[in-house]
Amino acid sequence: MRLSPVRLTTAVRRLAAGAALALLLTACGEEPPPAPTPEVPRASLERTSFQALPGWQADRLDEAMPALRSSCDRMARGNSYPAAPEFLTEDARAAFPGAAAWRDACAALLAVPAGAGVRLRQVLTTWFAPFAVADAATGSRDGTFTGYYEAELRGSPVRQGRYQIPVHGVPSDLVSVNLRAFDDSLPAQTLVGRVDGGKLVRYHDRAALETGAAGAAAPVVMWTDDAVDLHVLHIQGSGRVVLPDGTTTRLSYAGNNGWKFVGLGRILLDAGVLPPGQGSMQHIRAWLKANPQVAADYMRQNPRYIFFRRNDGAGPIGAQGVPLTPLRSMAVDTRFMPMGAPLWLDAVDPDGRPLQRLMVAQDVGSAIKGQVRGDFFWGTGEGALAHAGRMKSTGRYFVLLPVAARS
Repeated sequence: MRLSPVRLTTAVRRLAAGAALALLLTACGEEPPPAPTPEVPRASLERTSFQALPGWQADRLDEAMPALRSSCDRMARGNSYPAAPEFLTEDARAAFPGAAAWRDACAALLAVPAGAGVRLRQVLTTWFAPFAVADAATGSRDGTFTGYYEAELRGSPVRQGRYQIPVHGVPSDLVSVNLRAFDDSLPAQTLVGRVDGGKLVRYHDRAALETGAAGAAAPVVMWTDDAVDLHVLHIQGSGRVVLPDGTTTRLSYAGNNGWKFVGLGRILLDAGVLPPGQGSMQHIRAWLKANPQVAADYMRQNPRYIFFRRNDGAGPIGAQGVPLTPLRSMAVDTRFMPMGAPLWLDAVDPDGRPLQRLMVAQDVGSAIKGQVRGDFFWGTGEGALAHAGRMKSTGRYFVLLPVAARS
């Protein structure tokens, strides 16, 4: 889910053209002492065989065809094929396929008819090679796989009756600054804030935004009737809205306020109001709805705020800009994994059953960080929540990369 940049003002351009912009976000405006350079994490790739992929012969590959097709079609139409992720090892980056290999492999995938699982298996084994992904420092292939879903809530395009809680779009005074735009040696980081007195300062946090700090700068794209379901929408990043006449529309991620995400499970567990082992989304949501007198205070301890746009088309839309496919789309950390890449997942579902299947990297998430880390998209509504809210599995994955372009 990507942040939509907002044009910088002249004042911000002057401020940004100097040294590191991070110091502009400090409250006092004084230069902090230099921070130690953190060790850069790296992911390694080791080539393996399709026969070594756990469950390879058992998967219904044709069910992944909509996800593969949407990603390849997006890349082909934009002529934007994956480059080597920044934090691969040097050897992995050197061996990463170029645009020609991706173009030819995608053309082969797009030629596979719908429902032709046998043909798809042949194309994958001909045009791709699987690589095990690992933490380069430790060699471990194990990572954490969680689940997410498309939230569902009730809403109205106009404020009326029970619909009194605003869902905000991107504020007109929100500014995002890509450090690399000013100096290629700076980190690949985007700073989010607003201009105040000629300085770039942090944008309002959740508590301030929910009490009207942004004023008219933050447009309202929808009105809803449930603050807890709205907070769940912020966590999931997109949702389906049931309108008063029974029709539906969607809300898609449009931006955020730049603050770090703090999970409600952690907040409620630390406060002692939820016992250990009951930090699933189902338990969290049920407790908040049962305790409306304190729910708002706890939710405001998560300072991160998401802004939305209305989406009347297919969805939900992931970070690659394509509709997500239930049970086949995954959110990843793009420092290590390229958008649009086919993945082979080897994990378990919330009930301990094997989850071994072909996926596609089509989304990101603020909590999805690490060399081997994924968020499994379960679909829409309460049925999907029943799985997504409970999933936290140790597993591994393999990335399928195109072999050399064919003549």
